[in-house]
Amino acid sequence: MNYITFPNNFLELPEPLSNYEDSKIAMLPVPYEKTTTYLGGTKDGPEALINASQAIEFYDEEIDKEACTAGVCTLNNLEIEDNEEKMQESIYSSVKKIIEDKKFPIIIGGEHSITPACVRAFSETNKNLSVLQLDAHCDLREEWNGSKNNHACAIKRSLDYCKKVIPVGIRSVCKEEMDYIQENNIKIFWDRKIHANDDWMDETISLLSDEVYITIDLDGFDPAWMPAVGNPEPGGLQYYQTLRLLRKVFREKNVVGMDVVELSPRKDDVRSDFAAAKIIYKLIGYKFFDFK
Repeated sequence: MNYITFPNNFLELPEPLSNYEDSKIAMLPVPYEKTTTYLGGTKDGPEALINASQAIEFYDEEIDKEACTAGVCTLNNLEIEDNEEKMQESIYSSVKKIIEDKKFPIIIGGEHSITPACVRAFSETNKNLSVLQLDAHCDLREEWNGSKNNHACAIKRSLDYCKKVIPVGIRSVCKEEMDYIQENNIKIFWDRKIHANDDWMDETISLLSDEVYITIDLDGFDPAWMPAVGNPEPGGLQYYQTLRLLRKVFREKNVVGMDVVELSPRKDDVRSDFAAAKIIYKLIGYKFFDFK
């Protein structure tokens, strides 16, 4: 696999912590932006996130480890296809190769429409796969603007490949999606009901299967600290609240991979770029060093 080398890779990692053979993690940048409907710029998300990561301190006081010692290989940007179906196939085959090579895949977007192809790849080796979705929006439309691969359909398409999705932080939904949620008895952890306490976290985890894929749409977070997203919504998950949930998920479930999408960088404001990179780094620590 071709990859980005020091000093332009995630965390600015030197060899041997950043080559493909020795790294436990393979990061795949997918700067894909085809179906955005409000603010653009998600195609610039992977580069901004990687650049911001180079300012992260390696030592994590929460786990008392330098999480980067797990090794993170930053792959070359995935080539972008104009055709939506071809793009889905390209993402699927690339993620499948990473899985076959027994690396932990972290896919960075780009828009949320990249997620179904990732879920498809994981579903082939994880037959009881569930998806934990952190998001402001349900993304359960059957199609939007004439496309079934629209970012607003990302979770509906993901359900073509997995049995269960658990959405957390939702605060924007259309009538079509609400009808689907009610007809299929989908449990939604609405943002307005979970903001004041952590009581809901154990229920969230209990609903997940043993094998979990995590998709993080950055608009799931409060735009006060994560403003640079394609579709900002008032309210949203907080930083430490999110980490408490995800640390419990990593401790109690087998997280097989993850994506982070919808970063839309803003000129002269790197808060969101750095926060997105820091969340990824925290989750690397939870996956490889925060043992029970």
